[in-house]
Amino acid sequence: MFKNKVIRYSTIAMIIAILAYFIIENFSGAGLNGASEDQIASNPEQYKTTILNERAAKDEQFRTTEDSPIADKESFHGLHYFQPDLTYRIKANISPYMKDDKEVVVNYTDGTSEKYEKYGYANFKIGDQEEKLLLLKNESVISVLFKDATSGKETYGGGRYLDYPVSEIKNNVIILDFNKAYNPYCVYQESYACPVPPKENTLSVAILAGEQLESAVHN
Repeated sequence: MFKNKVIRYSTIAMIIAILAYFIIENFSGAGLNGASEDQIASNPEQYKTTILNERAAKDEQFRTTEDSPIADKESFHGLHYFQPDLTYRIKANISPYMKDDKEVVVNYTDGTSEKYEKYGYANFKIGDQEEKLLLLKNESVISVLFKDATSGKETYGGGRYLDYPVSEIKNNVIILDFNKAYNPYCVYQESYACPVPPKENTLSVAILAGEQLESAVHN
């Protein structure tokens, strides 16, 4: 999720697809998206291995490609994350947004804005806490832009993102895998413009999953 020289979330989707294709350690060769929830729940170590492999592939992409937001690639030693935890892979039921005001303007960190569509609300529980997140649609991508109780502490204060192809949503159900929550590119380079999560997408709980800030790890 970023804007810079017309590079945008379509590139993120492409990167995710490339990473998924080249992961060797997958569930029966199908990847996390192809595995059933029962398969994943019964084999947490395989799930952890797959997540760690995806992260290693992303580090390699950041270290070697022209589209990387890392300016000093020679000193780049990898991104920082919470350990994979199936607690934060959550099935959410979607309440489709049915009102006429579906169009919403999302502000970007550089003062610009972009029009998105309100797709619906993902309703889920973390522990005993009921939560919901507004899902935003642009082209064929569903974006989950959120903050939580770790924002500005262990994680980036501007929030983190999850992206899903619309085709991955079945029967108004989405799997929110916060282990894949990532920082926007503007965290690494100010020339990128990144969407600001809607105010209503601030969770009351701490999402101890996904990407962290380097400063939080080393301090």
